[in-house]
Amino acid sequence: MTMGPGSAGNVIAGLASFFLPGLGQLVQGRVFAAVFYFVLSGVLWVITFGWGGWIGHVVAAVDAALWKGVDGRRAV
Repeated sequence: MTMGPGSAGNVIAGLASFFLPGLGQLVQGRVFAAVFYFVLSGVLWVITFGWGGWIGHVVAAVDAALWKGVDGRRAV
């Protein structure tokens, strides 16, 4: 089973990050990235009064879905 972009695990992580930015990165074991996307999205929501916060959601989801892991493999 492949673990690169488009794999079932990455698709689930991408969907999780779309609804709660950083959750998909947390599922993948990337704590720093999870905190970064969570804070980034929160700041965008506050600065743009709710209109630009979706940018953080989409960017976090794409990052989680396309993550290749260490040396092209997912970390376990």
